[in-house]
Amino acid sequence: MKEILGKAKENHYAAGAFDCTSLESVMAITEAAEEMKAPVILQFAESHEHLIPLEVIGPIMVRMAEQSKVPTAVHLDHGTSLEICKKAAELGFNAVMIDASAKEYAENCALTCKVVEFAHKNNISVEAELGHIFTSKTGASEGDGRDYSEAEAYTDPQMARDFIEKTDVDALAIAFGTAHGIYTEKPKLDLSRISQIKAAKDIPYVMHGGSGLLEGEYHQAVANGICKINYYTYMSLSGGNAAAEYLKNNEEKNIYFESIARAGTEAMKQDVKKAIQLFGSAGRA
Repeated sequence: MKEILGKAKENHYAAGAFDCTSLESVMAITEAAEEMKAPVILQFAESHEHLIPLEVIGPIMVRMAEQSKVPTAVHLDHGTSLEICKKAAELGFNAVMIDASAKEYAENCALTCKVVEFAHKNNISVEAELGHIFTSKTGASEGDGRDYSEAEAYTDPQMARDFIEKTDVDALAIAFGTAHGIYTEKPKLDLSRISQIKAAKDIPYVMHGGSGLLEGEYHQAVANGICKINYYTYMSLSGGNAAAEYLKNNEEKNIYFESIARAGTEAMKQDVKKAIQLFGSAGRA
């Protein structure tokens, strides 16, 4: 992931990082990336273990990444402990995120340092988080679910510099007004904060809550320093809606599950392709 994000930073685009919750989603993402000739990050969020265990989906993600025709990283998203990061590493993941953002600053630093020490010895990239990504009441399966004021939530540039220098993380997820889940109201984005944080310390920065923004907001975020965009909600919605549409329009008495799954997979693939185009990573493989 460090290599993928380094090239994104140098060439002013963002790599798409898409959460995998099923075989169909892994297939949709990898097919889309190959067709768009785009580097991609397959990721699994610890919070999605109720849908499919890491031990089941992880080896599938690793195998698909190994067979891909484009640069592909396999990343643990929102890991909450050193133990889960080690488990991902054992399965073959080459990147992990340790999310201790809900803890006090000193605790966040301390836990992140432990993960970085382990990961860098094993040639694994590390992402951390500073600040608090808002959590939508609708469709969110990530985030800590707490309510924060803007002052509490948004990442402080000088604190970000201190955090990066203390922990040596490869990428940092920052908070500037995006939210996990479906936006039920217009987000209040502070896009200039990205530039301020980048000016304080120039490393790859990450946008969480990447679904549902306007095209211009994506472009401005990338121009200001975002190199990785996490994207899941609208991809998953596109698959679910396509499956529902298939059932609605199919009058056959016998409907095979694989036909429903393929309809959902194709819709997710098309949505990922649109996201890749928006992020500027098409043709960068």
